[in-house]
Amino acid sequence: MLTCEQLEDRLAALHEVSLELMQDISIDSLLQRIARIACEQAGATNAVIGIRGEDEQIERFISVGSDHHQNNTFPHLQVSQSLLNAIENAEKPVRIMDINTHPHSIVSLDEQSQELQDTAHMTTLLCVPIRLGKRRLGQIYLTGEPDADTFTPDDEHVIETLAAYAAVAISNARSYQELHERDRTLTRRYQDLALLNNLASVLASITELDELIKIALNRVINYFDVAIGEVYLNEDDPQTLSKVAQQGTLEQPLWAQSQFNTKGGLIARTARSGHPSIVSLPYRHDPYLRNQALIDAGIQQIACFPLTSRSEVLGVLSIALSQEEPLDAMDQQLLSSIASWVGTTIENIRLNIQGRRLAVLEERERIGMDLHDGIIQSIYAVGLTLEHARLLLNEEPQQTRTRIDQSIEDLNSTIRDLRAFIMDMRPRQLHEENLMDGLERLLKEFQANSLVEASLSGPTNGLTQLPDPQAIALFHICQEALANVAKHARAKKVEVLVWATPNRVLMEVQDDGRGFDLDKVPLTLGHGISNMQTRARNVGGDLEITTEPGDGTTIMVWVPYTQDIDSPVLE
Repeated sequence: MLTCEQLEDRLAALHEVSLELMQDISIDSLLQRIARIACEQAGATNAVIGIRGEDEQIERFISVGSDHHQNNTFPHLQVSQSLLNAIENAEKPVRIMDINTHPHSIVSLDEQSQELQDTAHMTTLLCVPIRLGKRRLGQIYLTGEPDADTFTPDDEHVIETLAAYAAVAISNARSYQELHERDRTLTRRYQDLALLNNLASVLASITELDELIKIALNRVINYFDVAIGEVYLNEDDPQTLSKVAQQGTLEQPLWAQSQFNTKGGLIARTARSGHPSIVSLPYRHDPYLRNQALIDAGIQQIACFPLTSRSEVLGVLSIALSQEEPLDAMDQQLLSSIASWVGTTIENIRLNIQGRRLAVLEERERIGMDLHDGIIQSIYAVGLTLEHARLLLNEEPQQTRTRIDQSIEDLNSTIRDLRAFIMDMRPRQLHEENLMDGLERLLKEFQANSLVEASLSGPTNGLTQLPDPQAIALFHICQEALANVAKHARAKKVEVLVWATPNRVLMEVQDDGRGFDLDKVPLTLGHGISNMQTRARNVGGDLEITTEPGDGTTIMVWVPYTQDIDSPVLE
């Protein structure tokens, strides 16, 4: 038995050791140190630390031998199940002075190993639970040679104290590891979200399919250190996937062919199921996969992710990785998100292309109807008049001359309509001009194309201080009004007048054409008139139309103008 002074010295030394344990944040290193200290403090031959997992079941063992018996250490010590059950759930330390006489026994993890013979002389066992409150973290197993001084009650008390210190140290180390792992996970998620955010911002501004696939594939290759990446899309035939892009450090393709139907191979399986497919090489279930060539190039695994849109799978993203470790859940989730982003953007681009094609078709149909209902009918009428004139040529020369003159006038009118039609198809913009310069250019083009006399009057300062939205609105309203005059008014003269007050800029477009009945032409049905009203109201102004059949049309529009300007001077 130890004297009080010796026990106090051992406990004091143990306390000093516990301070060192608190500084060790590596679980494996900490357990090795605890086992070594236990050997030293109890004079044990070997020490084994059994660590429990979250389910409080022993998940692994850490073993060390005393300095004197280093050659007799063994990797793991495993107690027979009956004895293990007896000591694992013990609330207090268990001390067995002679294992050979105990009803149970101790066996090695490998009964064929040499260590089993080496440990036959070890007959004493001390088991001390490592507990933190009511939670069991593990146990300390100490074995020793048969000796009256081996594992005394004092040894038991010292190891029990060590176990208490060890419990706190293990808990701290685990907490540190959890925090470190959580910080690593948060950092990784932040990087992943930054990649997704950057990729989403880039994809949102892309309107070309080739550029989209090139950028997305490049980001995936750089972020995941991919050796080669390929993209397959179902373009013309929904049952066929064709390779549209390949990037990476390897020049050779992943598959022996560049086109697949939906019934064969890993590409087809991914597209058909809508779920990722990740395989290690060699993979013999795909006859098209270039296994040997990829293995020779250092490729370890192939991963395929479906490019999904809102309603269907549009293609497959395939990547080849050189790393031996399989893609973890976070990598798979990120790649699936990227593939989903790309698939949705592909669908948007395709819908945009279809929309533009539909707009072109609708515009063609509109142009065809306008030409047929207007210009072609006019030309057809001129043809009938000329045909009738030919029949009257010998019998009534005077009437023939009248019909020819009428045909010439109708042809000139048709030419004017055709020029106006062409002018209306060419959009005009207010470039780096002030409003008055832009209107002057607009009227010159109108007069040249429609052969209608046009004049402009307005402030000599050009209204240079008028804000851009208001100036652009007035420019386009004048353009729309002139187009309506050219197409419908049959006018000989158009006047555009612009003037300003301290709070408003006003513009009047007046023609001497045939006018129309406002009650019979609702403003909501006339796109030109409706567009002019919308433009004026969008900038805080308004528009008024005055017209009577046979009495021309006047369009009055105003927009807000709060700048301080001089009184207008009309030209």
